[in-house]
Amino acid sequence: MPIKVGQDTAKTRRSLSVNGKSISYYSIPAAQAAGLGDFSKLPAALKVVLENILRFEDDGFSVSVDDIKAFSEWGANGGKNPREIAYRPARVLMQDFTGVPAVVDLAAMRDGIKALGGDAQKINPLNPVDLVIDHSVMIDEFGNPRAFQMNVDREYERNMERYQFLKWGQNAFNNFRVVPPGTGICHQVNLEYLAQTVWTDTDQNGDEVAYPDTLVGTDSHTTMVNGMAVLGWGVGGIEAEAAMLGQPISMLIPEVVGFELTGSMIEGTTGTDLVLKVVEMLRKKGVVGKFVEFYGKGLDSLPLADRATIANMAPEYGATCGFFPIDGETLRYMRNTGRDEDRLALVEAYAKENGLWRDENYAPIYTDTLSLDMGTIVPAISGPKRPQDYVALTGAKAAFTKEMAETFKRPMGKQIEVKGEEWGMESGKVVIASITSCTNTSNPYVMIGAGLVARKAAALGLDRKPWVKTSLAPGSQVVSAYLEAAGLQEDLDKIGFNLVGYGCTTCIGNSGPIQREISEAIAEGDLVATSVLSGNRNFEGRISPDVRANYLASPPLVVVYALAGTMDIDLTSEPIGQDKDGNDVYMKDLWPTQAEIAELVEATVTREAFQSKYADVFKGDEKWQEVEVPQQETYDWPPTSTYIQNPPYFQGMGAEPGTISNIDGAKVLLILGDMITTDHISPAGSFATTTPAGRYLTERQVQPREFNSYGSRRGNHEVMMRGTFANIRVKNEMLDGVEGGYTKGPDGEQTSVYEASMAYQEQGTPLVLFGGEQYGAGSSRDWAAKGTALLGVKAVIAESFERIHRSNLVGMGVIPFEFTGGDTRKTLGLKGDETVSIHGLDSVEPLQEVPCMIVYGDGSEKTITLKCRIDTAPEIEYIENGGVLHYVLRNLAKAS
Repeated sequence: MPIKVGQDTAKTRRSLSVNGKSISYYSIPAAQAAGLGDFSKLPAALKVVLENILRFEDDGFSVSVDDIKAFSEWGANGGKNPREIAYRPARVLMQDFTGVPAVVDLAAMRDGIKALGGDAQKINPLNPVDLVIDHSVMIDEFGNPRAFQMNVDREYERNMERYQFLKWGQNAFNNFRVVPPGTGICHQVNLEYLAQTVWTDTDQNGDEVAYPDTLVGTDSHTTMVNGMAVLGWGVGGIEAEAAMLGQPISMLIPEVVGFELTGSMIEGTTGTDLVLKVVEMLRKKGVVGKFVEFYGKGLDSLPLADRATIANMAPEYGATCGFFPIDGETLRYMRNTGRDEDRLALVEAYAKENGLWRDENYAPIYTDTLSLDMGTIVPAISGPKRPQDYVALTGAKAAFTKEMAETFKRPMGKQIEVKGEEWGMESGKVVIASITSCTNTSNPYVMIGAGLVARKAAALGLDRKPWVKTSLAPGSQVVSAYLEAAGLQEDLDKIGFNLVGYGCTTCIGNSGPIQREISEAIAEGDLVATSVLSGNRNFEGRISPDVRANYLASPPLVVVYALAGTMDIDLTSEPIGQDKDGNDVYMKDLWPTQAEIAELVEATVTREAFQSKYADVFKGDEKWQEVEVPQQETYDWPPTSTYIQNPPYFQGMGAEPGTISNIDGAKVLLILGDMITTDHISPAGSFATTTPAGRYLTERQVQPREFNSYGSRRGNHEVMMRGTFANIRVKNEMLDGVEGGYTKGPDGEQTSVYEASMAYQEQGTPLVLFGGEQYGAGSSRDWAAKGTALLGVKAVIAESFERIHRSNLVGMGVIPFEFTGGDTRKTLGLKGDETVSIHGLDSVEPLQEVPCMIVYGDGSEKTITLKCRIDTAPEIEYIENGGVLHYVLRNLAKAS
């Protein structure tokens, strides 16, 4: 479908000649020449947003000349002008955990629009959508040559219902493509193949138009592609669905923090070490809701693979995105990954013409800046619970000992015998070592580095410790191609890092079970078992239910920790094992030089490898090709399915929206602390038969072996409602010393969150919940908001919100509020027996402050002021409609 651009744009539309071909574009210098403002010193990241506004300048698209001038005022005001704008990304990226519920919603919207008398074909993506199946493979088998095929077979056994549904969606919806399982991780596939840096399409007049490649994705690490100068970030599935259906994303012109990189990386350090330091610095700086743009002489020696690693972890440092401007390295990477030469010529010509090119004269205005000399970077890890908890490797052993005493409050030396084994378990032992996640497996320098560590270890006769579950799950098949070409996969196999699948695996909780005897020993001794992974997230309860301490590390360090088998070791000074002759082996004996790594990268990471592996990217293997689906425009919801169910959002919905109502007499469902992540709210990992979700499946004759995971069940609202706030590590401050999804019901007795919610809803009682700082950090899980809404929660009151989750709550009709005046859940002395009323909502404006009356259990009252975090005027309409999808559905029904 052609793009539709604004009508009143002649003053900024220009033509560009590339390789003898003329192509139209919207010129930022032309806008400046037309007197619309001075844009010369804008950061490249913000110029991408400005171009988007220029292209859609037309009253019919809610874009005005004043919106354009606002960008000039941004520069004049020192990098600040929080004007609301309407932004339209070029495309949408999804993965299957978040993509399945999105397609469920689209299918339900087709039913809904027909019920309102509209045309089902109105429910179709208007912007291109790519869904990559990458979240479903679990590590059941590992450490042997059969692991990959056996895990793939189990993946299809577990997920056939979901795959049939996604394949139906691929056939039923226009502009919607599915990348089959076993291909790679969506962000790596995006970086290596889908992204073009400069996009092209025909407009409604049939003219070809060039414009910056932009996207939103239903996974928070969509930001990875900013390393290739593609502006993109994660949104909830709800917001992504609205975007694909043609709705603009309402946003404020962001502040842009400039992060200067100087110097160059020194021998023995990796891009992972660099990004962990960047995460620590930016979390300390405070960049939530802001763009971060990297600049400086250091970029001249920073490979795009390292840039992508830094961009990937933008959610971990809290920014909307971490952007790297277009330069010669961008072109080198695009050429090496198989992009067409005409595309490269267009990218260079367009970037230089429109002021997006970084050269020695690039010196934009930033809202604020900070700087890092890359020559100061040292080997490091982060953990045990947050990505920003940076620990230099030299202090890792001492830091773990301190964590044991202060955080986990357990002794170090306690050992439990493992049945049938000659060794025992004790706190600090590494039971999972996983090379996983797009964050680092997209980077050939650290992957080749890991292979070389394995080669040297195998040659000396070292092996992983027997209690360590090892795995290698690359983000694309290209990684396997170059590891095999270098002969390194054979070396990795020798120490247990066999290929287990192409997907996220351990990083999103699909680590699979550890040996039963080890699990039992951990439980018996209440031990702090650990994991080391090359991922981006290490939140509580995420990696494995058996593991309490999780550490992020570079792939080479993951291999070293697998050999050492414990966190209770100083890798910089203590031996990690003995060679065949009984001599001590140290990490320095195994660590490759930068020259060794660079030589193999140059020889094996080739353009031909990328072109070969991506030649049939949408075709899939024989298993995918054999998946049969019906050809029909609406979905036949199988009543017996435990994976896919018709959600209740649009059932019985009227043609007209309502009004926002005040909240009266609400009870408290939960009181939660700081840094409550979307993992806490909507876990993705495994669950037991004793949980509400487990009981639901057991009642439907689903055996525990077939439970799969919460993430894979996101197409079934009945499972996900029961899983909301059911993380095994979530702590409700209404209860003393209790972990897991529990609260107090209407009778004051402890029960599950789900059962308490159902009891309150049966009484017609609205619910609120309280939280601390950074509420909703982490993954862009729409179910964290959907589950909250379906549990009957009308308001979430917290000290601060992370960007994506706040937006998702509004998108589901749940109103976020922030404390003001120094109030917190603690200063207010909340216990959970209070009654809460919030007024002023029937006439609320964006970011308005409203009164909240709290009636305590003893009858005393207190009125406080809350800031309503409905941030923009369109969000008020979303709340009035009951959510953004209800808003879109009503408008499409009227139009048809």
